[in-house]
Amino acid sequence: MILSVSDTRDTGPAAGHDPEKRRQILAGARAVFLERGFDAASMGEIARAAGVSKGTLYVYFEDKVDLFGALVACECDETAEVMFVLDAAEPDLEAALTKLGLSFVEAMLRPSHVATVRIVIAVADKFPTIGLRFLEAGPNSGVRRLSAFLQAKVDQGVLDIEDTDAAASQFLSLSKDTILAPVLFGAAATIDRVQIETVVARAVTLFMRIYGQR
Repeated sequence: MILSVSDTRDTGPAAGHDPEKRRQILAGARAVFLERGFDAASMGEIARAAGVSKGTLYVYFEDKVDLFGALVACECDETAEVMFVLDAAEPDLEAALTKLGLSFVEAMLRPSHVATVRIVIAVADKFPTIGLRFLEAGPNSGVRRLSAFLQAKVDQGVLDIEDTDAAASQFLSLSKDTILAPVLFGAAATIDRVQIETVVARAVTLFMRIYGQR
């Protein structure tokens, strides 16, 4: 059998599966959603910002809800990959928790993250899938990653924890206590670095007091 040129050429990724094109669309969507909000943003505007046709958007995403949900999940994944770099062999547990706590709070206070969370809160009642995707890719993912690290420390005899998922959630909550809410709800534009360090240090102290081996 003789194959023609069209039979043998590399046609590239299948429609809707080109990772570079997907990143291009998400970058355009990010700019439009942050500037316009969810309700005011249109697929036409997003297509123009991304430099693609409107038809191409629908090859990759079902609708605006699917696109925004994918953007939220992508940003949460990217943040978690950088933030939750935890080495179970690290001998100084308090230093590791302090570093994580500071990185976590700094990520939560980024203007783009605050804006995204506000949008998610605003639309979650009408579009619960967006809220669920954010919860799974953001808070739940962070808890799982930290929980695995804590379990390793339990196995090493460094910590005494029955439920590492609950302990991970508690630590992350303590780290942002009194910090995130004022910014999220517009009561404060910024938070002083000293205050962040103080709150995280207190979170580490309380965590070790509860779960540290005696």
